[in-house]
Amino acid sequence: MKIEFLLHNAYGIGGTIRSTVNLAAALADRHDVRIISVNRPVDEPELAIDPRVRLTPLVDLREGTEHDEHEDPLNQQPSELFRDERIDNGRMAATALTDHRVAAHLAVTDADVVIATRPKLIGYLARYGADRPYLRLGQEHLTHEAHVPELHAVMDPAIAALDAFATVSEADAGHYRDALPGAHARILSIPNAVPAPAAAPSDGTSRTIVSAGRLVGVKRYDRLIAAFAKVAGERPDWNLRIYGRGPAKPKLRKQIEQLGLYERITLMGARSPIETEWSKGAVAAVASDAESFGMTIVEAMHAGLPVIATDCPYGPREILTDGTDGLLVPLDDSDAVDAYADALLRLTGDAELRARLGAAARNSAHRYEPSAIAQRYEELFEELRPGIIAETAGAAKKGGLKGGLLRGLLGVGRKERRPAAPAPQGDVTHPDARCAVDADGSLLVRLRAEQLTAADTHVLLRHRGSKGKEAVRVPLPPQRPQPGQWVEARIERGAHVMSEGRWDTYVERSGDKSRRRLAAVLVEQKALLGLPLQQTDKGVSAWVPYGTSDGFLAVRTWLRPHHVEAVEVRVSEDGTMVTLAAAGHTTLAEGAELIARLRGGDGETGDVRAPVENGTGFLPHEPMSRRVRTEEEQDLWDLYVRPAAGAALVRLGRLAGDFADRKGIDTFPAVTRGAVRLRPYFTVTNDLTVTVKDVESDDA
Repeated sequence: MKIEFLLHNAYGIGGTIRSTVNLAAALADRHDVRIISVNRPVDEPELAIDPRVRLTPLVDLREGTEHDEHEDPLNQQPSELFRDERIDNGRMAATALTDHRVAAHLAVTDADVVIATRPKLIGYLARYGADRPYLRLGQEHLTHEAHVPELHAVMDPAIAALDAFATVSEADAGHYRDALPGAHARILSIPNAVPAPAAAPSDGTSRTIVSAGRLVGVKRYDRLIAAFAKVAGERPDWNLRIYGRGPAKPKLRKQIEQLGLYERITLMGARSPIETEWSKGAVAAVASDAESFGMTIVEAMHAGLPVIATDCPYGPREILTDGTDGLLVPLDDSDAVDAYADALLRLTGDAELRARLGAAARNSAHRYEPSAIAQRYEELFEELRPGIIAETAGAAKKGGLKGGLLRGLLGVGRKERRPAAPAPQGDVTHPDARCAVDADGSLLVRLRAEQLTAADTHVLLRHRGSKGKEAVRVPLPPQRPQPGQWVEARIERGAHVMSEGRWDTYVERSGDKSRRRLAAVLVEQKALLGLPLQQTDKGVSAWVPYGTSDGFLAVRTWLRPHHVEAVEVRVSEDGTMVTLAAAGHTTLAEGAELIARLRGGDGETGDVRAPVENGTGFLPHEPMSRRVRTEEEQDLWDLYVRPAAGAALVRLGRLAGDFADRKGIDTFPAVTRGAVRLRPYFTVTNDLTVTVKDVESDDA
């Protein structure tokens, strides 16, 4: 059977995209599956799409490329179906070009089933897919109440004309059945597909609460932050991490800073895959006003986390059983924050309860695995058209005439992207790699057996700054497992001294020293959360594996004979107080000082000094509040510690933990003094610096 999904934008990481990618992969076990992305805003998808699933974009909106169709005359004309900006707006809004491309595709596709994944696409499928031989299905990933009346005016008649319409909760299916009593479409509920993670589950030992999702008002991260503020004093060793991106981020950051919780609550940004981040937590938190389903709830449950969720309409109450595999918090505006804080106190204070709920959550999550959800869709196809699976079982995987006609309609040279499947005999440019940090800080690198050859003998770590003059080689086992399994190489923490910098990873062929860079499929860092800095003969050392922005496996390392760790940073109107911990060959002694030194200074500007007492130093802002290098955008004051009277300066930074790059994640509030604004921040080397900017230029 040929099954096709229509997505608005398959290149992002939203819940609809994740659910579609998961379901498509499960259906690809038995069917020919395609994803049609109406828009293509970037070169490659952020989510890994199963190699068996073909991805075809219709409108190319990659800014700055020769293929960008944003200025196409048809793209400047309004859509025939979606003219109201209250329905659709922005760069990827429907236009006449979108209408034309989708209509052309739906006219010639040889799919047996076409599934539209959002209201706009349902409208297209009903209009342009009418009287076609394929089954037409719609999906609702939000709720009936989430859409404005103008959209319902277009969407509801379209839904009624389809063969079937699936919501992700039974409560919402009931709303649609009530709203569309005479619909031709069969209206039912099928939840989203959420796969079990490849990453190891949480061990429950961290003191981290994890929340994830788009940073928008309905998710009520402001409620979660306010609730955490109420328990922070009673749980001083717990912290909160919020993953995601969205328009609410500045407001949330301001709230965190006003509460003084910027060292306890971290806005982590988006992460893909997110499964490795769930496993770093001990509790998952959802504080939404509304959840159509709650993919993040199931993802957290798969990772073994007990979930605290507001008992908002639809999703959470159909996923969680209060007191069995999570906690449901009554949603009452008058005391919702207090009720949520009580649930946080209850769960963070009871390790036995967390363990019991977490184990039950993992078991409950199995019912959402893609294979189970795919089976429900197959059953629906058979109910709608008995025998459809048997009839199409012997169909060809690729269309001949229709495929050529489609390419002609959509434009010469418009290529269909199909990721290459892992090839036998190692014919893969960048082998897939999984990397996990062991309890002692060692790195376990796993490579796909079928992507290696007998000539591949070592995992190579190559220091980027030394252009390969510094390298670490770890042999691969000569006996290789069967295809589908993983080959393991362990980089022992105590056996290698790696100089500071970034190390790229490769698989190397010892015969000719040729190498292939490793692609980061999964990087598990959770062991770093409680791991102290390594003490070596050469000083303090830290290793953090990570995935680069272009998808490769790398390791960020630090090696410093002398180091002072910035354990906590507190910013006030008058100055910045830092709690310090000496490491390596450094010891804080009498006469120790915290020092700010102007970067690039010529000696005319004196250091700003403060004594270190009982492991803390308070650095006054007043001496840094007058711009020195006015020809520059900002003055930068780098922070050092003089460990004892007469000792050499030691750079102050934050190297412990699981962050390869703290800049932009570990953030601090700004302080305005007269015409300038001061703000501490971590540099690209995770060292602490204070920036001083003119208020006007900073606001600009």
